[in-house]
Amino acid sequence: MPRRNSLTRRLLRHVLLISLASCLLAVFGRGWDEWDEDEEPKPQKPAPSAERSGNKRRFVTALTFSALFFAGLALSAGAGNTVRALLEDSSTDAASTDTTLTDTTGTTTDEMPGAVVHATKLQARVAAAAAAAPKLMSAKPLAARGASVGNLRAIDRASKQSAVKHETGQRSHPKAHKAKQQKARAHKPKQALDSEGSLPGATVWLYQDSPDPSPPAARLRLRFARELVQYSRLAHVDWAFTLAVLRAEGHNGRVPATRANLRTLTLRLGTLGVRPNSWAAALSYSADTAFADKTVALRHYYRAVGLASLVYGLRSQKKDLEDRVLHDLRIEIYPGGRHDIESHKVDVRVLAVMLYLAGTYGEVTVSCLISGHRLYARPGVISAHIYGRAVDIAALGGVSIYGHQQPGGVTERAVRALLMLPGRMLPAQIISLLGLGGPSFPLANHYDHIHVGY
Repeated sequence: MPRRNSLTRRLLRHVLLISLASCLLAVFGRGWDEWDEDEEPKPQKPAPSAERSGNKRRFVTALTFSALFFAGLALSAGAGNTVRALLEDSSTDAASTDTTLTDTTGTTTDEMPGAVVHATKLQARVAAAAAAAPKLMSAKPLAARGASVGNLRAIDRASKQSAVKHETGQRSHPKAHKAKQQKARAHKPKQALDSEGSLPGATVWLYQDSPDPSPPAARLRLRFARELVQYSRLAHVDWAFTLAVLRAEGHNGRVPATRANLRTLTLRLGTLGVRPNSWAAALSYSADTAFADKTVALRHYYRAVGLASLVYGLRSQKKDLEDRVLHDLRIEIYPGGRHDIESHKVDVRVLAVMLYLAGTYGEVTVSCLISGHRLYARPGVISAHIYGRAVDIAALGGVSIYGHQQPGGVTERAVRALLMLPGRMLPAQIISLLGLGGPSFPLANHYDHIHVGY
């Protein structure tokens, strides 16, 4: 502090002396006559001596101003060197004080100079930013790296920018964040299905219109249908049995046989006694029990749906099938199920299955269609009953399913008959206590009924 006061006094003294010198020069340079305002100057002819004194005055004035100019230059240069020396001394003192503070912990901020306090605050802010962004700052202390006040400020700004980027990184890139979330969901393990979902024939039901189970390529031509009925009647053979034999042999076109072949086949079947026992007649025709079983199953199906369904499609005859199911004395349906049929909510394939089982076993007891069934078949999967695509059979031919699911019983025969349905009429699920392959599989809670679902 004494050094700074002495420098200030010197500067003020020089300025005062220069000002005084300039004032004296101005006064003596103009002369006393110029300050007398009362007397007006009289025009006189300048003398030679006056001209010489004017030249001397101008020379002295120029010399004085030159001296003042060079004195000002010298003063500016000296003042600049002095200020530079002061700044270098203050920065050296601040750095040494900062180093001393990193080594000692007993000094308070009230006793520190202003520059040292500012450096300490910057160091504390840099340390906090280094904790938030560890990748930017190393673990070494700032004093060990010889950081000055300027370095502290630069590091402080860099640490603030890195902290802001680190905090707003996810918000500035929402698409990248969403892609990471989708990738995490894709690698997330899926929930395992229950026992029903792991068995063959498990189905996820879709709420949409089902396709016609008899597509145009599988329908009979009207001309062939008329010839089929005509030649079968002449041979005293059921038209459904004749068509079943053709389909069992593999004739799957819209015209399974020519007129000559159809006449020959019906005459041959007429000699086998089809009306008393169709299974024996089919066995006599082919000498194959599997062929006979398939032929009899197809005959019951064709008789159940009718010839018009085979020509125009099964869905076109839905109203006729509903009326037949409701008025068939062989089919016993609970009141809620009858209301489901009357409301046209039951799938046409379910109607055909009930008529098929009635033609095969004589009597069918339906325990559930839509009404009375719970919404979910298993967790997260809506039951096919809710869509009208399933039926529960409680008894066949007057024999209850409950207690009759042993091998060779009525349940096994019914499941095998359902597995021989043609094409798209094959159910997606046939559930009982027996698993016979394909869409049939066992579930313990189906001990008293057979579930047939599409």
